[in-house]
Amino acid sequence: MQQIITGVLTAIVTPFDTQGELSISALKQQVKRQMKYDNGIFCNGTNGEFFVLNTQEKLAVTQACIDEAAGKVPVVAHIGEISTAETIKLGKQVAALGANAVSVITPYFVPFKQEELIYHYQKIADALTVPVFMYNIPARTGNTIQPETAKILSSHPNIVGIKDSAGSYESLRGYLDVVSDIEGFDVLNGPDSLIHQGFVDGCSACISGLANVAPEAVSHIWKYYQSGDIEKSKRAQDIVSELRKELYAVAFSPAAVKKAVNLLGENVGESRYPIIFSDSDIQEIKRIIAKFSL
Repeated sequence: MQQIITGVLTAIVTPFDTQGELSISALKQQVKRQMKYDNGIFCNGTNGEFFVLNTQEKLAVTQACIDEAAGKVPVVAHIGEISTAETIKLGKQVAALGANAVSVITPYFVPFKQEELIYHYQKIADALTVPVFMYNIPARTGNTIQPETAKILSSHPNIVGIKDSAGSYESLRGYLDVVSDIEGFDVLNGPDSLIHQGFVDGCSACISGLANVAPEAVSHIWKYYQSGDIEKSKRAQDIVSELRKELYAVAFSPAAVKKAVNLLGENVGESRYPIIFSDSDIQEIKRIIAKFSL
């Protein structure tokens, strides 16, 4: 089976105007900015603040990304809701817009058994025609998709892979180990610190939040790796890893990313959730931007 996506997908920020309302024009500008470096789009994810978007906004974000991408780069939309039924409902609406695939976090707030997660994902995949990626982010949901669970779910013809954002190499390696011999099931790397190693070990793509800040640097990791220049890919990774370390020390990573994008002169507005940046925080982000010549 052909891979659904390869390379870099940017976990794109959701821009808001001065009134805190969705700015479609600014979003399309960010998609265009990413396409300059051949980066695909992952919308309505953590960096896209899906948790403070209503359903109509999620659909508008997806539509804008698909329209601007115009088939030149893939668009994957996150659709994870707390219930199976609401996830299916949103998934059908997103599929109708023409997304290349959807991504689904585990349900959150309530702790689930692995067999319950299997039921959840099977019901979603049964109901949708668009390809489904599972999305493991236990720090935010409280639920972990175990590697053996991913292997069981890989047998479903419409579950095409898993995005791992647990944040550790051990977690990523666990998925790669159990699905390495399964054709048509892809592992997508979430942590920006593991992009290069993920490609080396068999990930088909990465979903990068930092690509909002440094789209060229992140794209270099993939392009150099793909061309066989492993040393240059490693050096690009070192730059991205250092940027990640410094920027994420300032604030919760999606908020720090959005603030950095604004300070780069890209008007994407403020985060909707209550994040406060002190004057010293702003100066620190400006220092980081200058240091990495962003």
